[in-house]
Order: sequence, then C-alpha cells, then structure tokens
Amino acid sequence: MRGFIFYRGKSPIDNAPIVGIAILKSRNVKTGDMVQTYILRADMHPVDAVNTGEDQSICGRCIHRGNVAENRKRTCYVDHGKSVSAIYKAFRRGSYPDMSRNLSHAAAQLKSRKVRLGAYGDPAMIPADTWYALLSDAIDWTGYTHQWQQAFAQAHRELCMASADSIEDRDLARAMGWRTFRVIAINAAPKLDREVFCPASPEGGNRRQCITCAACDGALKPSAVSIAIVAHGKASAHYQ
Repeated sequence: MRGFIFYRGKSPIDNAPIVGIAILKSRNVKTGDMVQTYILRADMHPVDAVNTGEDQSICGRCIHRGNVAENRKRTCYVDHGKSVSAIYKAFRRGSYPDMSRNLSHAAAQLKSRKVRLGAYGDPAMIPADTWYALLSDAIDWTGYTHQWQQAFAQAHRELCMASADSIEDRDLARAMGWRTFRVIAINAAPKLDREVFCPASPEGGNRRQCITCAACDGALKPSAVSIAIVAHGKASAHYQ
C-alpha cells in the first residue's frame, strides 16, 4: 500500500470538499522517510485550484500562495504541478484505500513512524481530533500552520508551529502561546533571540534531517526555542 485517505470533510475556510491523504514512503532529502500527508481539494486539480484562487480552501491566508489574477508571484516551495498533481490523479483513480471512517486502522499504518503534517496544504484545515487519532501510534511529527490567528486553528497549537513571515508575526504568535517557524528573506536580518536555524537547512549546517530532529512539533515543547529558515525552493527569489 502506497498511501491511504484518512480524512474527508469540508474546509473551515469556505466549506469546500477537502481530503487528507497519507503517503507512506518518501525520498525527500530534507525530511527523510517520514510519512507525508497532503490536504487537497477533493473536487479540483491542484493546478486549477492555485490558478483560480480556490486553493484558499486548503491553504487559507498563506501569503506564499501568490495570486494569478493580481500577477503576484507564488513563493510556495511545493511543486504542485508535479508531486501534488500525481497524488491528486491517483486519488481520483481510486488508488488509495479510504480509512477515514476507521482511524484506528489508519493509525496502525503509522505505528512507530514519524509523520509530516501538511507536505501540501495547511494542517489546520483538518480537525485537531482527527490528527490526534491518526498520530496515536506514531512516535513524532512535524507541522506548520499559517492559520495560527484563526479561532479554528487554536486546537492545533500543540501539533503545529506557527508559520511566521515577519518579526511581528513571530512576536505575536509567541505571545499567543505558539512556537514559531519563521521564513527569512534571502539577505535579510539574521535569526532572533530564542531562534535557531533549521538544522536541515544550509544555514543550519545540514546537520540533521527532519526525521531525526522533529523539533517542529508545536507547543508540546513550550520552553524550546523557535526555528528560522532562509526562503528556499525555486520560487524563493520572489520572497521579500
């Protein structure tokens, strides 16, 4: 089994149909072989969703979405036209067994694994209770949300880092009880107090993969430092 569906429901943003899919094997150099989870529109190809702005259903207010209508450059590091597209097509073909009504069975597939929440899509679009049930047999996870100011995302504070795109974001999120993961523009100011560079990044020395670090598991570690990373990926030059 390559993967499975663990969630079917509606987006808390606009009630559009969304689906959560877990992929069990990964060749991602940065994360290592973590289980990768994807949150997708169930009714729309991801490229079409991005081009029409309908990806708000799964990405919410993330500034990295870009905006085709306004010719605003997309700065998201995920190549939605390749890997995400392939997963969506496999979903539409019925390639993934549906375990969304049997989360104990789904959780068993992740026993002793580490899980990446939201390889694409924002984890806060899926209820926190679903994540806790899915992760019940996992040993750790990483997760990030741009929805940290939204009421529906507050239950995700112990699951996810608040994605911060400015010093102001970082300070506000920490005041709200979140640990943060701050993206720094290339050639911008360095990391702040109580921040360390992601150890899976060049600026962090590429010392560890996410699978051996797993520091980005939310406020479960309230005394821990927050994480910073320099913008990366093919669209990073557009990030200001």
